[in-house]
Amino acid sequence: MGGARQGDLFSAAADLAGTELDPELPLLRHQLLAWQQALARHQSPLFTGSNAVVQQVGLFDDPQPAAGGGHPHLALNPLQLRAQPLSFWRWPEPPQRGAALYFVLDHSPVGAGQQTQPLLLYVGETGRADRRWKGEHDCKQYLAAYCEALARLELAARLSIHFWLDAPESARQRRALERSLIQRWLPPFNKETRGRWATPFTADGD
Repeated sequence: MGGARQGDLFSAAADLAGTELDPELPLLRHQLLAWQQALARHQSPLFTGSNAVVQQVGLFDDPQPAAGGGHPHLALNPLQLRAQPLSFWRWPEPPQRGAALYFVLDHSPVGAGQQTQPLLLYVGETGRADRRWKGEHDCKQYLAAYCEALARLELAARLSIHFWLDAPESARQRRALERSLIQRWLPPFNKETRGRWATPFTADGD
């Protein structure tokens, strides 16, 4: 991606790091680590506090929260779901089919202290879990740019994808769950939250 675009999108993280970005310069190590740390501060309590068992699909007949309480699906912890490589769709037999919510995580060390902290980068929904990751996908472009930025700074990404296969068959209900989870976790590669995190990893022309 171009330096000017990267600098413009990364201004919020630069403020967190106490510096100003020169739009002609590449992303600096401390700026990227500050961006990761800001995301980790929001998500870490959700990973450590989301231990309730997710209820089955019948509880989601009404996608609107009940008065005075939330839905059990908000307790969903992606770390409790099976981790798969992003290349899963190349396998001869797909490990999952049908309706699903899916979560893309990075398990690389975060921040100046390089402590291991999972980062939820993207939440999606699909009616075809065996096919959704094939072909074009916006998130693939953001992940490629993210990995490129880390590699340039001699940092590593440890990406995985996790599918929740108890999702409703109804697309409307799945999208309602997806919206609620995005609002809770604020994953930076979803379009609804890119402005919040000043995400620097969107592709040119997006």
